Amino acid sequence: MSLSVSISLSLLVVVVAFYYTQTNSAMPSLAAIRASNAAFFRSKPAPSSAVAANVPTAVFVGGTSGIGEGMALTYAEHTEGKSNIIIVGRNAAAAERIFASMPSPPADIQPKLAREFVQCDATLMKNVHVASQTILSRYPKINYLVMSPGYSTLVGRDETPEGIDRKLAVHYYARWKFLHDLLPGLKDAQEKGEKAAVVSVMAAGHGGKIDLEDLGLKKGYSLSAAALAAPTYNDLMMESFAEQAPNVTFIHAFPGFVRTSLGSSSPSPTLRIVSPSCSPSLVPSPTAVKPGAWRVGSKGEDLGMKRHFGDEVQRKKVWEHTVEVMRAALASSSAGTSKAGSRNNNSTSTLRPDIV
Repeated sequence: MSLSVSISLSLLVVVVAFYYTQTNSAMPSLAAIRASNAAFFRSKPAPSSAVAANVPTAVFVGGTSGIGEGMALTYAEHTEGKSNIIIVGRNAAAAERIFASMPSPPADIQPKLAREFVQCDATLMKNVHVASQTILSRYPKINYLVMSPGYSTLVGRDETPEGIDRKLAVHYYARWKFLHDLLPGLKDAQEKGEKAAVVSVMAAGHGGKIDLEDLGLKKGYSLSAAALAAPTYNDLMMESFAEQAPNVTFIHAFPGFVRTSLGSSSPSPTLRIVSPSCSPSLVPSPTAVKPGAWRVGSKGEDLGMKRHFGDEVQRKKVWEHTVEVMRAALASSSAGTSKAGSRNNNSTSTLRPDIV
């Protein structure tokens, strides 16, 4: 088993541990985590050709490498391939390699299951909109949405053609947009009596205070400011969406420091050099056991309000700010926008009025 798969096996518990009792003390062993995963899936009836349409659908944003790849592979392993699996990312060849290593579903339901790669450069919100609408049009029911895209650099503010810093675009704004657009699919799964959960793999418990006068960090950008803002924005994002969908589970997870391809592929030479020395420190436990917003630490513990920043007023301000950023991004016609994104410039049709 590869390192990323082993790491992500632990993270997957957070997604599927709805039937287990919350633990808030001793950290479980990796063997216990694997047993918990296996028990969860054994408790689910194996889909047959008669019920193939009811198999779960899982979307992995940033699933072509690292933690996202490991979670997708582990999910496929434990569902024995009996699931629709969509990987969103930039590397089609990597996605095909991952799909090829997944177990094949039984022949009687195989034609009715999907393994699909959706191309998306998540630094541009137009691309995120196109990708999410493509997914929702083909899979109106979504059970699991896992978001783990990353962007590692030591340079200062680096704006996209839409006027958003690339680091914040990937670590927050794109995640908000994916979740915003795919929420109807998650609600549909829950309304059908099925499980529905969202995981944003970021840095729960490692955020900081935010400046309501500079939420986009256009005035006071620094690497530390961006590193502190993104986790807080993810916390507030999950809380806001949990209010909109109270029967869905929303998890902001901190995986610890793990060895993935993120550092080695960074545009920063320094990060490419030091990334091999980063070791995994993730062994989560079954924590998120009911709907709502959760913050989970590197040992699987429920962080509660530990190092939580932001109140109801700030949560509302961040939401309003994000909506405005999305409207501006989707209405822009910058020359650098991709062809896929440039076909969707009408902002009034891309933000659902029921939650805006």
